[in-house]
Parts: sequence; C-alpha cells; structure tokens
Amino acid sequence: MIIVTGAAGFIGSCLIQRLNQDNFNFIIAVDDFSNEEKMENLKGKKIQEFVHRDNFFEWLEKNQAEVEFCFHIGARTDTTEFDTDIFDRLNLNYSKRIWQKCHEFQIPLVYASSAATYGAGELGYDDNELVIPQLKPLNPYGDSKNDFDKWALQQKNAPFFWAGLKFFNVYGPNEYHKGRMASVIFHSFNNINKNGNIKLFKSHRPDFKDGEQMRDFIYVKDLVDVCIFLMHSRRNSGIYNLGTGQARTFLDLAKATFAALNLEPNIDFIDTPIDIRDKYQYYTQANMSKLRMIGYKKPFTSLEDAVKDYVTNYLVGKKYL
Repeated sequence: MIIVTGAAGFIGSCLIQRLNQDNFNFIIAVDDFSNEEKMENLKGKKIQEFVHRDNFFEWLEKNQAEVEFCFHIGARTDTTEFDTDIFDRLNLNYSKRIWQKCHEFQIPLVYASSAATYGAGELGYDDNELVIPQLKPLNPYGDSKNDFDKWALQQKNAPFFWAGLKFFNVYGPNEYHKGRMASVIFHSFNNINKNGNIKLFKSHRPDFKDGEQMRDFIYVKDLVDVCIFLMHSRRNSGIYNLGTGQARTFLDLAKATFAALNLEPNIDFIDTPIDIRDKYQYYTQANMSKLRMIGYKKPFTSLEDAVKDYVTNYLVGKKYL
C-alpha cells in the first residue's frame, strides 16, 4: 500500500493518477474530504481506502506492516494566511508525527517542502542543507515549511529513506478548487474567457519591468515523475529543489496561454495587492544539479509545451487528470 496525504488536492490527486498509471492501485488516500469540489479530483482513480487526516495515525498503527511508501503532500498552502497556529498544527506538528511514525515503522518518506522557504532569495536558490537554517521566508507558510526542513535535518532517528522536495511554482490539471491560490495560468485562462485579456501584477521594484518578474514554473506532470523516481531509487536521503532550473517571466507565461488558444496577446497590468506586496517573490530559479547528481535524467517540459497541454487538454472543457 502507498499512502498519499493531501490526496484530494491538486498535487496529491495528480500523483495518485501517476501511480495508477504505473499499476499502483492500492492507494491509501489521506485528507479531510470535506470539500466537494476537491473530491472531483479523485473521480475515476483507483483507491483502496479513504482515511480522514484526523484518524490517520490510528489507521497507521493498525496497518503499518502493509505500507510500502508514504508521500506526505498534504499541507495548508495559503500564503496569505497569517494565523501561525494553523501552520503549526497542520504543517509542522502533523509532519513531525508522520516522520516519527515512518521512522518507527521503517516506511520510506517523500514530503512536500516549498520554494517559499527561500524568501526573497538573498541566499540564492541552492538546495544546500547547510544554508537552510539561515533562510528567511516571507510568510508563515514559508516559515512552517522551513521549520520542518530544519527539524528534519536535526533528527538522529529518521526513516531509512526520506526526501523533502522544495516545490517551486507548480501548475497543471486539478487545481480548479484552489481559488486565489491557483496558478497564474489558471487565472489567465479564466480572464481570457471572461474579459478577453490577462491581468498581470505591476512591478513595484525599479529593477524589474511590469510582467518581467520571474519564477521557476514546473508542470505538475514533471513533478510527479520526480516523486516516482524517488520512490523507486530510495537512496540519497536529503532535501532537494524541484523546479525546472529555468526561470521565466510572467509575460512569457501569459503569451504562452494566448498562443495555446490561438489568440493574440492582450495583457493589462494591475497593482500587486497590498496584503502580499511586501512579501512577493520577484525571482526564483531552482538549482537542479543536486537531483541530477543522484540520477534523475528526464528533461523538464518547456513552459510553452506544458501550457499548451494544460490549456487544450484540461482547462478547455474543465477536464481532470
């Protein structure tokens, strides 16, 4: 059996689809399952059992001997949430319990960290574990992810294999439920359909022109390929970046979305909302050499090809992966 926490969410549901594709059908889906819109992500997938996240540790005590692997993807991911108690409970302390049980029962573990841990990027975007204690995230979400990374690195008792993955800007199918936290591509597609244009944030820094803020955008299909690779390799434990290694501008992304719809670009710029303006990352680019060094060879999908696949095969007609 393979555990996937955050199973009904964007990345978790895509991971389950990829596992099913490889004939891993004994999936234990862990989530709170209260959001009906999120449950659409799991329709048609082969899942052995649904376990509420509040009952997960009780379930694990009874079934640990049958568990082959744990993907801990579930988390509170709202970067505009500033209630640290929520992040302590759902991100930090819940993850600590999963780690401890995976050590106790010798279950290999891959968990989701985040590029939000890098903050404004003052120390770069290298997944050097010696630098992690010095990172300064820009919001409580990033703090919670970095706090767990720091805690994990300090543990003498660990699963026999573990990997923390610093997800960069992930986009792709099954994010219909995410609202404000959905990818810029998702919002761009909806704006084109509704208004015929795309709205991008203006730059509020003199060193970046409007729309030329840069992020490392990674397609969710590429991300889950890396998860599967680590499930099979089960060596070289540590914390790894998971982006493409190539930063692209939001203008590139907007133009790719118009191109996927065979439309001429029509782009407007709006002020970055006040509540996130001071916490906004203007540039991220993953150094991917560490993952490559342990044997991951598959190329990452280009922004243009991935956006075309996402738009034409999923967003048009609201289809799911």
